[in-house]
Amino acid sequence: MQENNENPVKEPVLEDIPSKEEKKISGVKFWLVLLTVVFTVSMASGLYLALTPSAAPKEKEAEASVADDVAEASSLLKKLSKEEGAAVVKVRGVIQESGESGFMSRQNSASSIAKKIRDLADKKEVKALLLDINSPGGTVASVQDIYNAILFFKSKKKPVVALFRDVAASGGFYIAMAADRIVAQPGTMTGSIGVIMQANNVEGLFDKLGIKVMPVKSGKHKDIGSAYRPMTEEEVALLQEMINETYQQFFQAVQKGRPNVNAEMLPIYADGRVFTGARAKEIGLIDALGGEETAREHLAELTGVKDIKLITPRPNNFMEMLYMGGASMESRLGLASKIEDFTTPKVSYLWAY
Repeated sequence: MQENNENPVKEPVLEDIPSKEEKKISGVKFWLVLLTVVFTVSMASGLYLALTPSAAPKEKEAEASVADDVAEASSLLKKLSKEEGAAVVKVRGVIQESGESGFMSRQNSASSIAKKIRDLADKKEVKALLLDINSPGGTVASVQDIYNAILFFKSKKKPVVALFRDVAASGGFYIAMAADRIVAQPGTMTGSIGVIMQANNVEGLFDKLGIKVMPVKSGKHKDIGSAYRPMTEEEVALLQEMINETYQQFFQAVQKGRPNVNAEMLPIYADGRVFTGARAKEIGLIDALGGEETAREHLAELTGVKDIKLITPRPNNFMEMLYMGGASMESRLGLASKIEDFTTPKVSYLWAY
């Protein structure tokens, strides 16, 4: 019998066949290596460009092209913002300075709103201002910054109408005292004329955790309002004096802005209580009941422009478009600022509901 000299076919061993998991791990390793290489090359290129005294002609052309694109976008935005009418500025949430330090956060701070109002005052196409408010108030200085910006806007002989949404209380009500007219819905919550200072005390919690805070201070009142110890009667009296002073500033703004309110009843109304829009209309704290269309009618009356348009100010340049929406992300991540808010007392025109 003739022997078969052909090599027998070797059966594949199960262990030689890579499993799905091994393939997946191998793929992940490949992409990690690739990303590492790309990152390294990018870093090296960045360092080279940073250390090179002058860019090559082609690189300069590319930079010039980007600059031209930005300039073109800015020019387009300016052209789009030339529409005439009443500018709408929205005030939303607690009125205060942003606690974040990032460049994306400056659009939401009180000083940014105040600056926007002042900038609008100098624009010829802006004939009036609609101040759209949905806020329970805010810190004293921030509220006063916006209030003064509105007065500056009015100094340019341009009228201001405030429109209250769900809530326009305390500091949200304060800034409207600079307006020529105020419009609110019957169910709007408003008023809350007053000042509050909320000082937290975590001494008991720290005792349980075995934490001791030992301040070294230049004077006995340097840590007044500290969250780590109770206040003395003397300190409470000092803070009450400050609260009374800031309250008088608020009260005087209401007297000036709402001259038709009964002078004898105003101190009673200004004890921190809140009103519905309907009740506020009865006692003279607002001028009319309604929404945006009612506010527009008052703007038309004050400007003499029958069909006045409501225009939302656009970003002044291309970079400002990138700032939009950045503050909300930073505020969610700003744990340090939240701790600071909790441990640092603030004097506020705020309806602390």
